[in-house]
Amino acid sequence: MIIGTAGHIDHGKTALVRALTGVNTDRLKDEQERGITISLGYAYQQLEQNITLGFVDVPGHEGLIHTMVAGATGIDYAMLVVAADDGIMPQTLEHIAILSLLGLTQGCVVITKQDKAQPEQLAQTQAQLSQALANTFLNTAPRFLVDSLSGGGIPALRDFLQQQAQQQKFANRSGLFRLAIDRAFTLSGQGTVVTGTVHGGAFNLQSSDIKLRLMPANTPIRVRSIHAQNLPSTNAYAGQRCALNIANMPKEAIERGDWLADERCFTPSIRIDVQLQLLNNLTQPIITWMPVHVHMGAAHVMAHVVPLSKETLQAGEQAYAQLVFDSPQCAMPGDRFIIRNAQAKQTLGGGWVLDANGPDRKRRTPARLSWLASIANYLTDQQLLLLLSQAPYGIPYPDLQRLIHGDVEQLVIPDSALWVTPTTNKQSAVMMDKSQWETLLSHIEDTLKLAHQRYPDEPGIGADRLRRMTAPAMPISLWQSALQTLVQAQRLNLQGAWYHLPEHTVSFSEQEQQLAEQILLLSHQGQYDPPWVRELASLLDIPEQEIRQLGRKLVQQGKLYQVQPDLLYHHQHIEQLAQLMRQRPKDQGIKAAELRDQLALGRKRTLQILEFFQRIGYSRRLHDRHVIRPDNLLFTS
Repeated sequence: MIIGTAGHIDHGKTALVRALTGVNTDRLKDEQERGITISLGYAYQQLEQNITLGFVDVPGHEGLIHTMVAGATGIDYAMLVVAADDGIMPQTLEHIAILSLLGLTQGCVVITKQDKAQPEQLAQTQAQLSQALANTFLNTAPRFLVDSLSGGGIPALRDFLQQQAQQQKFANRSGLFRLAIDRAFTLSGQGTVVTGTVHGGAFNLQSSDIKLRLMPANTPIRVRSIHAQNLPSTNAYAGQRCALNIANMPKEAIERGDWLADERCFTPSIRIDVQLQLLNNLTQPIITWMPVHVHMGAAHVMAHVVPLSKETLQAGEQAYAQLVFDSPQCAMPGDRFIIRNAQAKQTLGGGWVLDANGPDRKRRTPARLSWLASIANYLTDQQLLLLLSQAPYGIPYPDLQRLIHGDVEQLVIPDSALWVTPTTNKQSAVMMDKSQWETLLSHIEDTLKLAHQRYPDEPGIGADRLRRMTAPAMPISLWQSALQTLVQAQRLNLQGAWYHLPEHTVSFSEQEQQLAEQILLLSHQGQYDPPWVRELASLLDIPEQEIRQLGRKLVQQGKLYQVQPDLLYHHQHIEQLAQLMRQRPKDQGIKAAELRDQLALGRKRTLQILEFFQRIGYSRRLHDRHVIRPDNLLFTS
């Protein structure tokens, strides 16, 4: 169990930890000379049954709140320290607010320096505490009266803390491993060591299953050795303070606030959507783009606040907001944070992360706010149904993994949900509400029906164009799965590159079939410069209108492509041209002049071909080049 101290400067937090453990957590020379805590201090006490008490001693100075928050994040148990002679002081109140905003639910109150307080002072301090803690998690917390120097009251407190540790439930060790780095240093002969609190999961030195990265730099990390709770170990577990010796990484490349984490934990982002709770003593409203200090994990960074629920937020309000950072940050849903004003003089509020990868557009729409509300609901009651109902394109496997901080395979899937799996790779799977999935499939059919009515002579719609007509925001992998599902269920047909409804068919009479074969032969012989309709009509001695009617049917069958009105290409040559364009580097594309020279065609015909590929959604124009659309599904086989 990790216990964190809290309280005003010079109220005896460090002396109390020393009395409990025998360890002086003020390790710096400057701290010892000045008698104040400047950096985080740590002490450990080994108990029976393989239980260790870990103490995090935080500074109480108002200018070191950022260090206090870094230490308080990740603790299991709060120990609020108040001097009997001073009573409640400014940083006492601020520390109480921070502990509450960080979501702590367990703690005790220790009144120190009892030898320096008169009975009336002690009574006044008790009364102040009752008032200050009335609406907090420490309202009914046990109180202890001690004198750290003489040892008075220390045995009773020590016994109580040991009992709490023995009753403490182990943190979830089955989740994704991540350690919030609060210190990095170099040890002679060992190299770089990072220390911090493990926020989730477990890591074993011998295991090759978990690949760790330094985040947000996204640098692969190899761990040489582990110290957990100040003892050598082969494992690091959630809820422990650990020191990890890492290879081939200078300490200068690591900052407080970085994470050592399973590679599946984070996608760094400059926008994080949160549920924000403002304190009641706020002296100024929160307005759009207001600069604030953000404390999250062990990190302390600047950000701008964008209220989402309303334009301006007042004291005591709870609302959705987006934090916009200057550089990418790492977080997971449910992570706690604190915000302070631009001068770092006042704590404004805090809350928890909802979406660690917020959008930069349409962030205030009703649909977006409903999505954030459903995440907040899930974090509270773990019900997946509401969340899925607000996800029209489902929840991708990696996002669900981050949301639950662990193994998706162990998740109980509601009967009304299903997995949509585009490939054999489970990381590409999407969990969807069954009714949402069927609505999506039906919408594709309805779009095709309207397209057939509007363009009766066209063979169907290409996958990319159909996606833009139906659901342009749908992830490409989910779109591919939807089309595949419809085809397998024979609700759609795929003819060449065109999708169409089964009833959208073409049939030929015997005479038409003979003439169609002649048209196909002549078109094929023409290769990249096939005859126009008027030329076909002349060669076959058939009226142009009859050639056009048969040409439209052949286009519907996917055997011909209409590059221009009255200009029909054989499907094999269109596929060859598509592959020719695909041979170019993905982002380089091809110039019209380059394709003209390759095909030995005129500039006009070359442009007609390129315009055709643009029209069907295979390519797009980028300045003077034509590049393949990354999301296109045409001619990929």
